[in-house]
Amino acid sequence: MIKFKYVILYVKDVESAMNFYQNTFDADIKFITPEKDYGELLTGETTLSFASVELAGSNIKKGFLLSKAEEKPFGIELGFVTDDVEVLVEKAIKNGAVLYEDIAVKPWGQKTAYIKDPNNYLIEICTEIQ
Repeated sequence: MIKFKYVILYVKDVESAMNFYQNTFDADIKFITPEKDYGELLTGETTLSFASVELAGSNIKKGFLLSKAEEKPFGIELGFVTDDVEVLVEKAIKNGAVLYEDIAVKPWGQKTAYIKDPNNYLIEICTEIQ
């Protein structure tokens, strides 16, 4: 059996990152360590997790690139589907996100927008593909 179980974002402040996703996307906290260096949110079948840069560094000995606000986001995105893209984009910005690509309607009818979360990770907010 193979199952895609989780995505882990490496962040400087795990609790702050989790609060952004909880407050913006209504994701419940599943778990956070007493040290607040690792946590998980309930987001459906795939868990969205966060690890502190320090904890990640102790696991990834060869190092990794940090997501930085002054640089373009990594070539990967997290996708959140909603019936009201405008409202969710506004809520995300109110909670500390930055608009990266304004709302657009794709030729197939899907409405999309792109934001950067407070840790510079790219998020697509979109309607379902019909």
